[in-house]
Amino acid sequence: MATIQLADVRKTYAGGVEAVKGISIDIADGTMCVLVGPSGCGKSTLLRMVAGLETISSGTVSIGPKVVNELGPAERDIAMVFQNYALYPHMSVYDNMAYGLRNRGMAKDEIERRVREAAATLELGSLLDRKPRQLSGGQRQRVAMGRAIVRSPQAFLFDEPLSNLDAKLRGQMRVEIRNLQRRLGVTSIYVTHDQVEAMTLADTLVVMNGGVAEQIGAPLDIYERPASIFVAGFIGAPAMNLVAAEGGAPGELVLSEGGTIRSAALPPVPAGRAVTFGVRPEHLAIAEGRPAEMELRVEAVETLGADTLAHGRLANAATGARAIIARLPGSIRIAAGDMLPLAIDRGAAHLFDRETGRRLAAAAQRSEAPDAAAGGTAARISFSRSMST
Repeated sequence: MATIQLADVRKTYAGGVEAVKGISIDIADGTMCVLVGPSGCGKSTLLRMVAGLETISSGTVSIGPKVVNELGPAERDIAMVFQNYALYPHMSVYDNMAYGLRNRGMAKDEIERRVREAAATLELGSLLDRKPRQLSGGQRQRVAMGRAIVRSPQAFLFDEPLSNLDAKLRGQMRVEIRNLQRRLGVTSIYVTHDQVEAMTLADTLVVMNGGVAEQIGAPLDIYERPASIFVAGFIGAPAMNLVAAEGGAPGELVLSEGGTIRSAALPPVPAGRAVTFGVRPEHLAIAEGRPAEMELRVEAVETLGADTLAHGRLANAATGARAIIARLPGSIRIAAGDMLPLAIDRGAAHLFDRETGRRLAAAAQRSEAPDAAAGGTAARISFSRSMST
């Protein structure tokens, strides 16, 4: 096993298009690093440079103590798992898993041992004689992973391996991949556009945007303290509510689209300072027994069972103002047309510089104060269109 280090790695294509703009990451031995971002952000290009499938314009990639910039893919001692499985259709599961070992001239009994061990780990033992066409999507992905495992590489590289699976199977395979990586202890880089996959799989999360690493850190740290408006809007489902505002009186924000937020949860901001205010839907609660800090006119309701999503706009907001979402307990009974008095969980407000998009002020850590707990309790009250209880 090995560490992987990327030092100021860049990729510029012919014509001057810069796909990766100087990314540096240290990936500890045995950990999972996930690259996440929208299509075209450079994450797959970065992975392919680590694999040796793309040339590096500048910077260095090291696997273990060795700089591998000039080494071909076969010399880097890595194994890659692709989105499309890349299995040989005319070969059995056993032969697909054994193919690379045979090409390396490995002894037959060692090939047998490695394939059988990997098959047992992946619960493929009863499928070794089948052809890929006889397997489900999840089973094919296991075979692709088995082909990587038998090589005992220094690192695994995963390029959106679950994109072709349905939602239920993706969830199952996420857990299997994470458990397998921890059990094997192999340093891994995983590329995905799915932020749920990213949050659940990563030891280190790299949020990419336009060829730049917007933020690198532990998943929960990034969720709780996003470094930019982009990260705040990308990580989290539903996305963070983001509203343009200016500082007013202490504890007050004047919203550009109309209305005012007054809350002790707000970090201090100078009067007149242009900011973007952010709060996650799950950090809004119905303000029962405490002053309302925001008022939401409900326009649509999504009933999800455990949760209810209330979509609407703030009272006094201008026509066409940005929609706000509040994530409330599933026991809530609300409907379009209701006015919901909302409070912000303590320590849950975020402020960003409107011009640069970077985090402006760090909100205090969420406390366990009684008023925060009260918000959770208050949110269980049912509301009708007339707001009667």
